[in-house]
Amino acid sequence: MHSPQPHLETRTSDDWPSELYRVLKAANVRQMSYVPDAGHSQLIRMFSADRDVTTNVRTTEEEGVAIAAGAWLGGQRSVLLMQSSGVGNCINMLSLSAIGRFPLLMLVTMRGEWAEFNPWQVPMSRATQPSLEAIGLKVMRAETPEDLVETVESAASLAYDCDQQIAVLIGQRLIGKKKW
Repeated sequence: MHSPQPHLETRTSDDWPSELYRVLKAANVRQMSYVPDAGHSQLIRMFSADRDVTTNVRTTEEEGVAIAAGAWLGGQRSVLLMQSSGVGNCINMLSLSAIGRFPLLMLVTMRGEWAEFNPWQVPMSRATQPSLEAIGLKVMRAETPEDLVETVESAASLAYDCDQQIAVLIGQRLIGKKKW
């Protein structure tokens, strides 16, 4: 069931998910894949409410890479949302985008960095950027709401206009301390 589209004119640093939604809509993103993640929850809700966007909830992150390839081959742009722990799950599948040279835009919320309570998140946090770079993705990072919006705008241009594979790492401090 779709609810009304969010109001796109709100622009505050506290409302960076709405700004990301606006940026991705302006980039003509029509498909969004994700594994549920609290850091992306507001953006997931916005895309899920949008009748013009197909949202795909996945059980593993690598399925989102294949969906991005299919979307591009079908003439649509997509974005893949995941947590840093999911990067380890899809590292081999990322060769599809690297070898196939199709656009890939990933927004990765970081865990295991700032005010982390779960020690299991720390190793993949340390390996996220080097792993992505080793497979051939360009990695961009944002720590503030303002930087994040500009970085995603730039990443979308690079991905969709230049057929690049881009991962934007969203710093854990920006998302806030996860509470259980």
